Amino acid sequence: MVRVATDIGGTFTDIAWCDHDPATGASGPIQGWKTSTTPADLTQGVLNAITGAGLAVADLDFFAHGTTVVINTLAERKGARVGLITTTGFRDVLEIARGNRPDLFNFRFIKPPPFVPRHLRREIAERVDHTGTVTIPLDPAALAPLLADFRAEGVEAIAICFLHAYANPANEIAAAAAIRAAWPEIHVIASHAPTREWREYERTSTAVLSAYVMPVVDTYLETLAQRLATGGLARAPFIMQSNGGVVSVRQARRNPIVMVESGPAGGVLGAAVLARAIGRPDVIALDIGGTTAKCSLIAGGKMRITTDYRIEHDRFNAGYPIKTPVVDIVELGTGGGSIAWFDDGGKLHVGPQSAGATPGPVAYGRGGIKPTVTDAHVLAGRIDPASVLGRDGAVDLDHVRDAYADLGARIAMTPEATARGVLRVAEVNMENALKLVSINRGYDPRDFALVAYGGGGPLHAAALATALRIPEVIIPAHAAVFSAWGMLLTDIRRDHIRTSVARLDRIDPAEIAARFADLEAQANAEIQSDEATPGSTTLIERAADMRYHGQEHTVKIDLPAGPIDAAAIATWIARFRDAHDRLYRVRLDGAVEIVNLHLVSTTVLAHPDLPQRPATGARLEAALTGRRQVDYGEAGRHDTPVYDRERLEPGMTIAGPALIEERGAVAVLAPGNTGRIDTFANLIIKIEG
Repeated sequence: MVRVATDIGGTFTDIAWCDHDPATGASGPIQGWKTSTTPADLTQGVLNAITGAGLAVADLDFFAHGTTVVINTLAERKGARVGLITTTGFRDVLEIARGNRPDLFNFRFIKPPPFVPRHLRREIAERVDHTGTVTIPLDPAALAPLLADFRAEGVEAIAICFLHAYANPANEIAAAAAIRAAWPEIHVIASHAPTREWREYERTSTAVLSAYVMPVVDTYLETLAQRLATGGLARAPFIMQSNGGVVSVRQARRNPIVMVESGPAGGVLGAAVLARAIGRPDVIALDIGGTTAKCSLIAGGKMRITTDYRIEHDRFNAGYPIKTPVVDIVELGTGGGSIAWFDDGGKLHVGPQSAGATPGPVAYGRGGIKPTVTDAHVLAGRIDPASVLGRDGAVDLDHVRDAYADLGARIAMTPEATARGVLRVAEVNMENALKLVSINRGYDPRDFALVAYGGGGPLHAAALATALRIPEVIIPAHAAVFSAWGMLLTDIRRDHIRTSVARLDRIDPAEIAARFADLEAQANAEIQSDEATPGSTTLIERAADMRYHGQEHTVKIDLPAGPIDAAAIATWIARFRDAHDRLYRVRLDGAVEIVNLHLVSTTVLAHPDLPQRPATGARLEAALTGRRQVDYGEAGRHDTPVYDRERLEPGMTIAGPALIEERGAVAVLAPGNTGRIDTFANLIIKIEG
């Protein structure tokens, strides 16, 4: 039997797989493959990847799937027509939003328009106070005229968000049940399903965005499951969540917003697993694909999970908040397909516009005419023009050079010099993203290694590490499909977060223990009712969002296992003060309060072993495939040996300058860098200086 994971990106669909014996748990080496994404029918790209890998659906006994369908639906505004039902007096929360503008001195700032226009936002008489007491019960009969209006308006999905439903969702539950009974075919979601945290605007936004993507995701997942079942898949697929764990198709269809960062989370999970395996638990994960670059910091071998997530947020735009557990990722629109362009003032930009999968970079030969980062690498000699992934046959270098000649004419530079400038601008953008997850969070990047993957990660990693003085770069095996690789190693994960504000110097520890026990009971109930594997182990971890009394926002703290008593509370407070000091360089003696309780239940699935590559004693020269001139930017052009990564063995050492090619990715060793192959076939690059 075979274990498979697929990851749909903006440009490519990746697949990773390994042979697996369910009886013994033994597994073969992990393998990878890439194929072009099929935007018109994403499920077809998945089937193409399975076929291209030489696999048959009927032979699969585990299938994990990550997808960009949620984020793409939001970005392209191709979701459902949504109606919102909320508490009387709170119709405009979605539009009032927040007043903390990201660009304070922009007097022409315009708030992003809400996903639900005002005429589709309706109120109903009901009330729950902040303690969770129902003061005005819901009258289901009052929903009838609202639903009639929604039918007339062509509403396709309904979001419900009532005041203080995080404390007690009874009225929301009643409303959702009444709507489903009166209108069975409508998609409906209540705010307590995706989040039990407070903050009215953020809860409303989360419910609305989940409703917005629900019909699209529902159709997509149903189609995927049906096509796989038709092909012979006996066990329903698992869907990758944004929190680094998988969930059943049934659960994902109920709450689709958990998939908003589905694909990238797999790569961060893979980086965390790999970091622990090689004894390097502090790493920064860097994923550069065709459309975006993403990075995340892993400290002590653990991913950081946050619910302070926003889409379309940057220094000029407030974006839209989503209160769902997401691996803490910083993302920017700079990838291999990012287009280089000049603004009206003559400033060079790279991205966020992308050539995507169709037509793609000029080098793909599919009709693209705008110069991209991939094209710049081709001109620089870093990507072999005879084997660019995404096209058949050799690249027409004249077309690539013409595209950069047109761009360079603006500043009277040669195509090669312009390409060098584009690569430098792209890398400066990436450097800033790496600083956001490290320096801006109180971490020194010099204390970390850089795990780089995706089609573009190995191309840029050494240069980025040099700029930030990161001493070591790790290019994992199958780097081009590493997010899918990570999904092979995932478990079923559920995050239960509940707002429960209390000063720790005034609350009985037994009360906090009781609240955590309630969350654990909820987690166990979900495990019993869903897809937990018989005989599998479920692990429980605790965390909390804490703050100094009087503060507005919080810091997430991992809590140790064991009984919750006065000694445990003292440990929590000490951990919080240390974390606050690292993040803000401020340590106070004031009271500390807990805001959100966070319980994680992990149902451990069978994992393939991390494959180790055997050494046959071959010499490095056996992996040499050729030489070519390569532009290293400020280090100049050098005659460079090119090695086939599949022929490299543990113990081999490579001195830069060098290129190491594998299917879908090229690792660049600049002059002065040194690479070695470890027992897991990782390429470890030491950065001089």
